[in-house]
Amino acid sequence: MVSKRFHRGPLSLVFHSLLQLLLITLTRCVQSVAAQKSQRTHLIRVISRERWKPRRDSGPRRARFETHATAKTLETSCLRMISNGSFRVSRATNSAQSLRKDAPVTSEVSEERAKSKFKPGFNVKPNVSAQTLIERYKQGATHAVTLLYQLNQILPFNLELKETVTSDNIPGSYFAFCAVIDGVKYKTGMGITKKEARLKAAELALQDFLPSLESLKCSLPELSGVPPPLPVKEEVPTSDTRPFRAFCDGKNSVNQQLIHAVRDKLTKLMSSQEFSACSGTTAAFIMQTSSGFEVVALGTGDCNTKESASSSGRLVHDSHAVVTARRSLMRFLYRHLLMFYSKTTNLTKKSIFHQNSNSNLLALKSDIILHLYVNQLPKGAARMPSMLRLSPFSMHAWEVRNDMGLHLSMEGKIISVFSSRIDDSASKLISMSTTDKITQWQVLGYQGALLSHFIEPVYVQSILIGDSSCSQTRGMEIAIIQRVEDITPQLPMFFCMIRPRISLVPSVAPDIIGSSPWTCSINWSEGDCSLEVVDSLEGRTIEDCLLSLIMPSSPFKSGPALASRLCKAAMLHRFRLVAKEAQRQDLLSTSSYREAKNMAKPYQEGKKKLRTYLSQCGFGSWLAKPAVSDNFSM
Repeated sequence: MVSKRFHRGPLSLVFHSLLQLLLITLTRCVQSVAAQKSQRTHLIRVISRERWKPRRDSGPRRARFETHATAKTLETSCLRMISNGSFRVSRATNSAQSLRKDAPVTSEVSEERAKSKFKPGFNVKPNVSAQTLIERYKQGATHAVTLLYQLNQILPFNLELKETVTSDNIPGSYFAFCAVIDGVKYKTGMGITKKEARLKAAELALQDFLPSLESLKCSLPELSGVPPPLPVKEEVPTSDTRPFRAFCDGKNSVNQQLIHAVRDKLTKLMSSQEFSACSGTTAAFIMQTSSGFEVVALGTGDCNTKESASSSGRLVHDSHAVVTARRSLMRFLYRHLLMFYSKTTNLTKKSIFHQNSNSNLLALKSDIILHLYVNQLPKGAARMPSMLRLSPFSMHAWEVRNDMGLHLSMEGKIISVFSSRIDDSASKLISMSTTDKITQWQVLGYQGALLSHFIEPVYVQSILIGDSSCSQTRGMEIAIIQRVEDITPQLPMFFCMIRPRISLVPSVAPDIIGSSPWTCSINWSEGDCSLEVVDSLEGRTIEDCLLSLIMPSSPFKSGPALASRLCKAAMLHRFRLVAKEAQRQDLLSTSSYREAKNMAKPYQEGKKKLRTYLSQCGFGSWLAKPAVSDNFSM
């Protein structure tokens, strides 16, 4: 009865209403807390997902660091955003700690913990010497690709494993890779998978690379935590034993025979004391056959003419030794073309050419190989600093561009095509550097445009450097090979980039540049009765009596105009003689030197492809010749 009266009283009704209100309030509070928790968890997941994405140039280490920092940031943000009570703060803290726990940790404790499980990879410098790594590889404990990358972390060289193309005569589908070390492209490895091809390429590269390292064990650097110094050109004392050069000198007995052939020919041609001062800049082409080695073209010189572009084609504008020797080689090729097209069977057999069954062009006989010897390192990119690294971390980009790019020869100086000192006025004749010309010849051939009407491209298989002040060939290899190594697929038929073997050899003549005031250039090719001496500054042969007191007069003189036998007009004359013997009426109908060159369509296409390729690769633009220099006729 008491309970019944209590419920029916006014106090009981009030208490019941308050209880219901309290229950509703508590329910709403719980729902609010749950909603805030869900929103907080979603916020943490979204931010962590965005911040976890690593940058393309930062790597996984930076990604882990940013995730760790994200957890710290989220913890602080949540503490600020949710500060209405101890319960909410603790939940925010727990969420941030949970994220930090799940993310990869980069603290010192975790790094120490990971050391026991970490296996050295390509980007980590090994903690052993190069000799130890090589011994492990020989024992079969190290992968060939791994060894290359480990040596790259210790030794100062550039390494790249790049995909290339297989030979046309390889049946089936294969992947092909090759190792490029300091600009030197090694043998191509092939496999049915890319992994197998990389392994084979690394093994082939090590076959040639490790012997050179083992011959220099005394100079292999030990482990050091100090990065290699910035590339600087240091003066090397003359007493330096140059172990690498000694290794290259004795690497191939063929080199010794080539050097003997050049030295013997030079001694015979320049027996007179008046010519000996010119021998320091000697360049020569040597022909190798089954019967031996023979020097077929030779040239000396070190400067350009001071005259402006000639409209008659009777001046020699570039008298640098390699350019002179190359034009002498062209005379040698013209002579053998005349022999091939002659009506005499005996002369045709003696010619170095034979008819190619796959085309209308002639080709060198299969047993003939050409080599090039230079007594001085060619001017231009070949003389880039020996410690130049092809990496933005070792030199500024503009320094690399200037050293590796195209160069010009102007008024006795070699300057980059990017230089602001270039003056292309008509009164000054500018030509490309010798290195750049060799680069072009290794792609388009040494025969030039006119001879391309009759013969396939002619390349040299090796370049021998007799410069006593040169201790390495890296600059030459980068300039001649690496700058254009991928251009072959873009070239017309018969043209390709030929990778020459570049070697250091003993000099055939002392370099005495600066001790003589002479500016003469000497040329000779096989079949000539005598030398021709050209005044490099004038671009003509030497005959004047007063001038002969300073420089020797030329034993060979073509006529009263003193035009050299190497000038463009002389080359056009030989071209027309061969065209007549070959019964090429289309070539005989040409009206000018320029027209005859432009008719060599494949050659001109290849030249255009080469210059576009060099420009697109960032090496600069090839200087165009003045139009007036080729607009002449016979």
